[in-house]
Amino acid sequence: MPEVKLFSGTASYYLAEKIADYYGHPLGAVTLERFSDGEMQTVIQESVRGTYTFFIQSTFAPSDNLMELLLMIDAARRASAGYITAVIPYFGYARQDRKDKPRVAIGAKLIANILEAARVDRIMTMDFHADQIQGFFDIPVDHLQAEAIFIPYLETQDMSNVTFAAPDVGSTKRARNYAKYFSTDLVICDKERRRANQIESITVIGEVEGRDVILTDDLADTAGTLCRAAEAMIQKGAKSVKAICTHPVLSGNAYENIENSMLDAVIVTDTIPLKRTSSKIKVLSVGKLFARAIRNTHENRSISALFVKKDEVNTLFNP
Repeated sequence: MPEVKLFSGTASYYLAEKIADYYGHPLGAVTLERFSDGEMQTVIQESVRGTYTFFIQSTFAPSDNLMELLLMIDAARRASAGYITAVIPYFGYARQDRKDKPRVAIGAKLIANILEAARVDRIMTMDFHADQIQGFFDIPVDHLQAEAIFIPYLETQDMSNVTFAAPDVGSTKRARNYAKYFSTDLVICDKERRRANQIESITVIGEVEGRDVILTDDLADTAGTLCRAAEAMIQKGAKSVKAICTHPVLSGNAYENIENSMLDAVIVTDTIPLKRTSSKIKVLSVGKLFARAIRNTHENRSISALFVKKDEVNTLFNP
């Protein structure tokens, strides 16, 4: 079986180290050089000929992170790597998955085209903004679910009075999965936006009085939706409100919004590094999950075996 080589871009090195540690294989040597005008050049410092090569890099802002990933992929292809997988824990531009107004780009499809043009063989990622983005690719996509991280954690908490809530209609499927797993109720928030990152109104559909509500979402940008949803839940009589959110984009005034909100806690993963600490934000690592997915890919084993299923023991989270 071909040798495995793991490499990291500069933006995700903190996570790649965890993945490599769980996998039991050191990260390969790759350097990023810059010309005086800022142009990047990646240099792989060891042979990758014929290997299973995995490049770990989330594509959050700035766009240099995406460009660095593309350059690493191209370098490996030109160095005769046998099979190249782009491990993208957070897939940027995924919110642009459709034309919701005239004369706008479908950014997620464009990024998929660019990655394929770079001749990557496989994509491994977590919690697309919309599941159908997998269909934008004509190559295999391993779409991991953060439920494998959050559910084992929630099972260590008191879930006797919990109701799960979708902070907007787009999160309904995700919230329903949690509600079904824990055999509890589901509530939906109907959100109306005036423009991007600006919410006009939120209507709570369902009963939350006296309940401990857990909001579920794939990402938090300014955290405006989560904070407004939490406020709406408390106004409807909720006892407490927490949130679980895969990707902590947390831009603008997000940290202040969370700290001044009615949210008791926001549990996130480390697909994106936090810009600062907060007493309300708890981080769970996806390192072990991605390490297992990489091993299963290399050994031609099932990726769906890593998904959480009711009544099955899950050991990804160690409290």
